[in-house]
Amino acid sequence: MSSIWAVLPVKELEGAKQRLSPRLSSAQRQALMRLMIGEVLAALAAARGLAGIALVTLDPWATEQARRIGARVITEGARDGHTGSVTAAARILAAEGQGMLTLPGDIPAITAAEVEALLAAHGEAPAFTIAPAHDLQGSNAIILTPPLAVPLRFGEDSYTPHLAAARAKGIEPRIVPLPGIAMDIDNPADLDALARLPEAAGTRSLAWLRAEGLVE
Repeated sequence: MSSIWAVLPVKELEGAKQRLSPRLSSAQRQALMRLMIGEVLAALAAARGLAGIALVTLDPWATEQARRIGARVITEGARDGHTGSVTAAARILAAEGQGMLTLPGDIPAITAAEVEALLAAHGEAPAFTIAPAHDLQGSNAIILTPPLAVPLRFGEDSYTPHLAAARAKGIEPRIVPLPGIAMDIDNPADLDALARLPEAAGTRSLAWLRAEGLVE
């Protein structure tokens, strides 16, 4: 049986996705974030091979969604940014002898098959598997066994540093490009890229963006 838990950090949604403000209102940004998180959770819940799902959050809506699907809620580190949230969860999972898959909530085209492909590519511990962002700058999904084997630091240019960090620990990273996971939504140009992405065709997020007149 798998010992890899999916960890999804979700900061409080008020003020979410500020870089989308040239095109989306505050209410629209929150609505889109809820849709995207819902799609990530649905993919994780449908994927075979995970030991469980954990949200690192203090957001009431996200907490309710976690409880609805039987996911674990971790509050430690929830206001410490993306890196702090993931690191807090990694410490907990490491103490429990578990592995960790971490990914963000803004990748609405993710599928259960992509999650399973990542798990299938992951090797025996110690191991590091990564799915890069579409711009080859972000780290959109990382599997780590054990969870603290490689120090993680997320940001706009984390992909190459994460590869280097793994190699510095003597672990050759396994790189798995996956188009749905790769398409994270950070700025208005990403909305247009999502609209052109074949893997996004059936997503609720894209349907909503089109219904709102926010993309063609």
